[in-house]
Amino acid sequence: MSRRIGWIAGAAAAALVAAGAITYAVAEDGSSGTSTPSAGSADAGFARDMAVHHQQAVEMSYIVRDRTTNVEVRRLAYDIAQTQANQRGMLLGWLDLWDLPKVSADPPMTWMGMGDMASGKDGALMPGMATNADLKKLGTLSGKQAEIFYLQLMTDHHKGGIHMAEGCVTKCTVDVEKKLAQGMVDAQQSEIQLMADMLKERGAKPRS
Repeated sequence: MSRRIGWIAGAAAAALVAAGAITYAVAEDGSSGTSTPSAGSADAGFARDMAVHHQQAVEMSYIVRDRTTNVEVRRLAYDIAQTQANQRGMLLGWLDLWDLPKVSADPPMTWMGMGDMASGKDGALMPGMATNADLKKLGTLSGKQAEIFYLQLMTDHHKGGIHMAEGCVTKCTVDVEKKLAQGMVDAQQSEIQLMADMLKERGAKPRS
């Protein structure tokens, strides 16, 4: 298991290097040959929504790092926090480059045609997001219980994130943003499998 987590960490590090190159490419080439995205575009919508989605993953990861001493879970949580914080910075940076607002009056997921979905229940604004009650509970658990609940929450979170990223791959027009979204899909699918294995080791399984 430690070797596999090491592979994930290495992949995450490579993704961060690639992310820096992607940010540079956007800064140099604007929107890769297309016109600057509009505020209502899939490109802008994905950047805004995924930035919010990623922020919660970072928050959950830092909570569990304080609730367990298990090296493998702490390493995974650190890798997720660092990768998603970096990607969040890129997404918000692109909105700045495009001179677009970081918030919208439209409901989350409008860019995917899902703006009319039930959202915002106890802080769960988008698919896969944990509720405020979930986060509060995570902060009260410790040891194996905290590890299991974190892995379950993050599995759901990744599934929702993959759904959104696949939407960008289909609907976004900025090539480098589409590539980042595909990279999110690939990396998070690998982490879902890793977390399934870690849950199994703890006599548990994903919630869904």
